[in-house]
Amino acid sequence: MALSFDSFLKPTAAADFSGVVLDCRFDLADPSAGKKLHTEGHIPGAQHMDLEDDLASPVAKHGGRHPLPPPAQFAGTLARLGIGLDTDVLLYDDSRFAFAARCWWMMTALGYQSPLFLAGGFKAWRSAGLPVETGEVLPAIEMGSMAKPSVPDSWPGVCVREELQEHLANGAILVDAREPRRYLGEFEPIDPIAGHIPGAINHPWQEFSDDLGNPRDGSGLMSQWSEIGPDQSTVVYCGSGVTACVNALSLQLSGRKRPVLYAGSWSDWCSYLPQD
Repeated sequence: MALSFDSFLKPTAAADFSGVVLDCRFDLADPSAGKKLHTEGHIPGAQHMDLEDDLASPVAKHGGRHPLPPPAQFAGTLARLGIGLDTDVLLYDDSRFAFAARCWWMMTALGYQSPLFLAGGFKAWRSAGLPVETGEVLPAIEMGSMAKPSVPDSWPGVCVREELQEHLANGAILVDAREPRRYLGEFEPIDPIAGHIPGAINHPWQEFSDDLGNPRDGSGLMSQWSEIGPDQSTVVYCGSGVTACVNALSLQLSGRKRPVLYAGSWSDWCSYLPQD
């Protein structure tokens, strides 16, 4: 299924979903919280997809706080969960798509069918009074006939710091997904240097959804991205390449071209700057 507004299921509709469900809950302030929350309660049959264990690789001097794992490693993770190229997948978190969008971006970058999303996240599922399962879930057994991707050596649709300048020189618009105070350099709770990449415009990733985690409607998204034309090239970034994927999701849903992801984002950019 191609990405559309129909990709966002209300809990009552998601209750009838029969594919693979991935629980993407995570807490940047407490990396162990996602697994704990999953064990305490999740959609029946859901597997946990952890940001640091499954959607990122170990941190190095450069490359940002959540570097992408090797494509083959991620494809292997999906295969162990019973996910092939054409498998129906439903993603959810409780952070207004912050972590589910990262999984969506990675899957679609490698050619997997675009997954669905649970509108409102797990809180909406609980509020609807739908069943909840506790404990660990055994991964599905990989099926030999499952359609698998032809995995590239490196991630398509990604740029590193040096390549970013080339994109900007060719007219791409650079979009910073962080909150305005971080973009303006007034507040920086994580990275050693405050500010933003020169030339970037600011579209906080939270603009994609309301406070309950429901995506904005079509007119809202069109208004949000009014300064970017349908064929305009864009590059998205955030602090570490996670919430930038929400803006990538928003841009595509609004009919814009799939943006390039600066995966290292500000945490990579500022790692090259002099630090007092």
